[in-house]
Amino acid sequence: MPSNTTKKLIKRRIFKDLIEDLDKKEISLIIGPRQAGKTFLMNLLVDHLKEKGEQTLFLSLDFDADKKYFSSQEDLLAKLDLEFGSRKGFVFIDEIQRKTDAGLFLKGIYDRNLSYKFIVSGSGSLELKEKIHESLAGRKMVFEMRPVSFFEFADFKTDYRYEDRLEKFFEIERDKTLRLFEEYLNFGGYPAVILAETAMEKTRVINEIYKSYISRDISQLLKIDKLDVFESLVKVLAGQIGGILNYSEISSTLGTSSATIKNYLYYLENTFILKLLPPFFKNARKEITKSPSVYFYDPGMRNFALGVFGNLSRPDELGFLFQNFVWGELHEKIRYSNIKLNYWRTKDKAEVDFVLSAADKITPIEAKYQTLGHLAIEKSLRSFIDKYHPTKAIVVNKDFKNDTTLDSTIVDFIPFWELLNWQF
Repeated sequence: MPSNTTKKLIKRRIFKDLIEDLDKKEISLIIGPRQAGKTFLMNLLVDHLKEKGEQTLFLSLDFDADKKYFSSQEDLLAKLDLEFGSRKGFVFIDEIQRKTDAGLFLKGIYDRNLSYKFIVSGSGSLELKEKIHESLAGRKMVFEMRPVSFFEFADFKTDYRYEDRLEKFFEIERDKTLRLFEEYLNFGGYPAVILAETAMEKTRVINEIYKSYISRDISQLLKIDKLDVFESLVKVLAGQIGGILNYSEISSTLGTSSATIKNYLYYLENTFILKLLPPFFKNARKEITKSPSVYFYDPGMRNFALGVFGNLSRPDELGFLFQNFVWGELHEKIRYSNIKLNYWRTKDKAEVDFVLSAADKITPIEAKYQTLGHLAIEKSLRSFIDKYHPTKAIVVNKDFKNDTTLDSTIVDFIPFWELLNWQF
């Protein structure tokens, strides 16, 4: 397949991880939402391998000419033997979710212990998330590719001049940083949206991405018939970032059952549109134990669903998206670890946006899109500290940096850009 690279290259941090995985036998499985850049990334990997003199083959189940190679395992093996023989080769398979029983199909080929490395990608769908993951247990390394992060976006928008010192750029160029940040919170991180030059073109692009998602992933692949209810649910959830879900209230609003709502939420999670965040609790009598809160993988998609794409400027509007941003960065940092990410709320309405926990270590994190000028610890965070006595607590904010101590807990106030290198 011809290269897809262009001069307008948005560098993705996941690329380095994939490069390092090329020498490993296991299948590299790249999953993520439609239009996040998976195919483009695979083409970059092809270019990288060709520059090193390696043999590659790119096949896509989106191409009619390639589908014949997936009629049976023997058909694909015959094609691979034609291209590589017994030599080492790198096999790229795009849109694998379109193959029925894709997991079993790949498992049968992988278990023949051939001299081929497989790099496979597909949009988030139940076919991909369930059957492939189950069938390829112990045979794959999963790479979740989200839309472009703010830090990747900022690197691109500054022409990679500060690629190795981006945090320093944020610290010195604060006005430029906030302008970039608010642009990102408005339009999001889908590559085609970022590359579109005008607000009108960005709106057209996100509209096409959304329609493609609804028509292909939701209608065709997942066979959902109540598309109007599904889309209404997305809109309702888009207005509840960080809020605790009330299933009976939502089902009453949309005129459908709670079971349907939960089913659709399952689809939305498994197609990388949103994520449900469970509560943190140790006292079932006094703390929320079941109802999740909701966050979106991409702020632009959330804004489009809500009808405010590109039109947010008020602090209260941006505050919800700031909280969503903090969730996204924390989620990204812990995905391959045993660290848990939750929110905390008591039945008396005290709440903390996020709680990271692992073994005996607990860190509460608050997100405040405000210009803070002093060390003010709000009542809810004080309640959490008083109850759990964490070693450290974090308040992520607009641009204030300082720290204080409450009892034996260090409370760090950090500007949002420090999440780039922050570690739990």
